[in-house]
Amino acid sequence: MKIFNFAAGPSMIPEPVMKKVQKEFLNYNSMGIGVTELSHRAPEFIDIIEKTESNIREIMSISSDYEVCFIQGGASLQYAMIPMNLMYNDGFAEYADTGYWSQMAMREAAKFGKVNVIDSSRGTNYDRLPKIRKWKPDTNSSYLHITTNNAVYGTQYHSIPVLENGVPLVGDMSADIMTRRIDVSQFGIIYATTQRVMGPTGVTIVIIRKDLVERSKGKNLATMLDYNTFVNERSMHNTPPTFSIYLLQLVTEWLKEQGGMDAVDRINTLKSEELYERIDSSGFYTNFVVPADRSKVNVVFRLPTKELDDKFLEDAQKVGLIGLKGHRSVEGLRASIYNAMPLEGVEFLLDFMNDFERKNG
Repeated sequence: MKIFNFAAGPSMIPEPVMKKVQKEFLNYNSMGIGVTELSHRAPEFIDIIEKTESNIREIMSISSDYEVCFIQGGASLQYAMIPMNLMYNDGFAEYADTGYWSQMAMREAAKFGKVNVIDSSRGTNYDRLPKIRKWKPDTNSSYLHITTNNAVYGTQYHSIPVLENGVPLVGDMSADIMTRRIDVSQFGIIYATTQRVMGPTGVTIVIIRKDLVERSKGKNLATMLDYNTFVNERSMHNTPPTFSIYLLQLVTEWLKEQGGMDAVDRINTLKSEELYERIDSSGFYTNFVVPADRSKVNVVFRLPTKELDDKFLEDAQKVGLIGLKGHRSVEGLRASIYNAMPLEGVEFLLDFMNDFERKNG
């Protein structure tokens, strides 16, 4: 039985990548050892980390004005590192409140300075996104933080705000990095954990504009909480997550082979449109997100009762459809259809949804 993993993270990794990892696990590059045994100071690993950065720069069209760092600790660490490094002394930062993950970021930031909510969709239970055209960050704000895709509630920014007053835009892109083309130059910092779209757990990609790295100088931060450490030592101050970076290299190479951002965006759009069309045409399945703000990569939906939600999950697992349970904070159902999820998997899910409705509707 073929398994299709719709989990939001850790999530599906492209099958060709997994097969290559399997082949090389015991004998990388004819060395007689695996990557997990390879010294991070060895030329072979230096080649891996340099190729990984080069691939990311190519795929996302990142200019030389930005540094690319590989940091452990997930997005949760970045919630703290960003204000620690970027918050002005006795200053404040502005955050767009779009749900669970943005609230986590705000709670951490409040430990290091004042947090101002520039806008929020809490009043409608996060079924939509704040209107970007209303955003006018205070010119004294340290930065403005957004979560580009909200995997819990199934919302996504389909356009990125252009801030014209010099306030850096910070984007948590953990759930949609490299799923579509974005203009990196609109951001001061982009950060993303890799376990949703780009590979296994263990590494966070941080893309930071060079002038912002300077802000932490003189703050006397702990070594491993200072962006300067990662920039100056090329993410190699201590042992980086070597296996995760190796897998990230393979995923980015696979992504280039697919045709890059434009190609995967077309496929992700098709996958999500098919799912939303099926949900909207049904009186059985329901999606509560305002259509204009629906995520292309996290499709949330519900059935008429929680008992039916539970039965759907149980029956789906029996036929090889796993990871469809919604986030614990909202429950319901969620199909995460990142780059690695083939169209075949979505079509199999659609067939199952049709069959389940006939039997239980």
